[in-house]
Amino acid sequence: MNRWIEIILVCAMLAGCASSSEKPIEHDTQAPDEKQTVASLEENEPETETFIEPKVLYLLLAAELAGQRHQYEVALDGYLQAAKLVDDPRIAERAAKIGLFLKDARHTREAVKLWLEREPDNLAARKLAVLAALQNGDKDKAVEHLNAVLRLDPAGFEATLVEMNKVMAKNGRDAFAYEVLDELARQHPDQASIFFVQALLASHMRQNDLALEKNTKALELQPDWGKALVLQAQLYGRAGDLKAAREYLEKALRQSPGDDKIRKMLAQVLLDTEAYDDAVELYQEVLEDKPDDGESRFAIALIYLQQKELGRAEKYLRELLHDPVWEAQASFYLGRIEYNREHYAKALAWFDKVTQGPMVFDAKMAAVSLLLGQKRFAEAAERIAAMERDYPQQHLRILLVKAEMYNETGEHRKAFDLLTDALRSHPDSRDLLYTRALVAERIDRLDVLESDLLKILAKNPDDVGALNALGYTLVDRTERYQEAEAYLQKALQLQPDEAVIIDSYGWLQYKLGNTEAALKYLRQAYDKQPENEIAAHLAEVLWVTGERGVARRMIEKALQKSPDDRYLLEFKKRFLQGKE
Repeated sequence: MNRWIEIILVCAMLAGCASSSEKPIEHDTQAPDEKQTVASLEENEPETETFIEPKVLYLLLAAELAGQRHQYEVALDGYLQAAKLVDDPRIAERAAKIGLFLKDARHTREAVKLWLEREPDNLAARKLAVLAALQNGDKDKAVEHLNAVLRLDPAGFEATLVEMNKVMAKNGRDAFAYEVLDELARQHPDQASIFFVQALLASHMRQNDLALEKNTKALELQPDWGKALVLQAQLYGRAGDLKAAREYLEKALRQSPGDDKIRKMLAQVLLDTEAYDDAVELYQEVLEDKPDDGESRFAIALIYLQQKELGRAEKYLRELLHDPVWEAQASFYLGRIEYNREHYAKALAWFDKVTQGPMVFDAKMAAVSLLLGQKRFAEAAERIAAMERDYPQQHLRILLVKAEMYNETGEHRKAFDLLTDALRSHPDSRDLLYTRALVAERIDRLDVLESDLLKILAKNPDDVGALNALGYTLVDRTERYQEAEAYLQKALQLQPDEAVIIDSYGWLQYKLGNTEAALKYLRQAYDKQPENEIAAHLAEVLWVTGERGVARRMIEKALQKSPDDRYLLEFKKRFLQGKE
């Protein structure tokens, strides 16, 4: 080798990195490695003098410099020309990867062809060839190269298909990849992995039934395949068949009894089917294996909260106070527990402990709601002003609590104007429309109430809150009972166990003169949720049917707890005053 070429090669080596590593199939998403240089072509070569044709050297150096300057088209041309002149597969490999990155179909095919001519059994070359064929829409070539991958690496074939699935999904080529696998499945009907990846593709394309069909075939071939069992559970869960989802997850867990991921997935399905005790048992199994698993401890606490077992929930939440990851969330829910116990000072203290993490804003909102309930309006107003300054992205939620404050202070017109102004910028906001409808009732703007609620129902006819609010208002403030009944019956059909809807329907029966039916529904509502408005309704029907002592005791008991409640005070004014 003459001295001049040696000097240029040394410079090239110093300019780059002398090693290259095989990349996964996702090469098309990565820019070519600018540090991979001509020097890498001498990697692992014997320390003997090798002559490189000046033309080849020039092409490689030009390609290298072009790559460093992000001139990838020039780099591709240089590497490809060099690959044609020398029998070194690494140059063809470099050209192929750059071509794939540039989505240059013609040159990628050319480079891959050269690479495979030099190394027909190179697995990386075959994988790149698969990807290039898929990108180019060449179904026959894709199948040909996948067959080669299956022959060369049967144990890793599934992993190759999964990688292919990820790349094609990211590039929006799911449907074509699915067709390729369809042909591959026809040639290899005994390969469960092909059907499994087809199921993944179909799932990504939101074709749940097709995904179930293909994954079922995979499981027929490999009945105990854990991944396919989990996917089958997810697909059934998405279809709403939680019973089947549970069965497949239980089978998967029998195959991998120590798999926490499967245990937690199964626990979530159990929660969705209200099998709370079974879910708790699963999470406790996780804790037995991993006592520091905060996620499971937190999940158990939330289950106990759902079951209103506040003491048990508190125990698990307090254990999380020493875990920095869960401390803030634990503090928030400990505040909720104290609020439910009517220990308002303790609840506020817990909410104020939440100063970081995802629950900070919710904790501040909970604190404001607590202060409003305690009629500590000045403190609430200060906190709302601070949130407006600190959380501009939560503008609508803060505005709604501000409207609530105006309602609580009797400034209904101020609340109405605030909400009306917000609706100019957000005319379709369900929460703004619903809240303004409730405020409109307080200032006798029933036209606005009806308009806002009908707008909500036009967009979502099954909005239970809007159905109930409109039905109840028509019962309570008008004599349009037939219209009200249609709204309330639909609401009851959608949520038959909701106390406020049962109360509204019972109030309708009272207005219609069906006192026996009214008592039935109102008692049912009160048993579910003994709140003041329901108590006032039930007491009125009891009063007019002659059970005045029962009605009096019910209202007096409620007034001891809520002496300023407007529904209770209205009942007292109408029925009890002057009758003491």
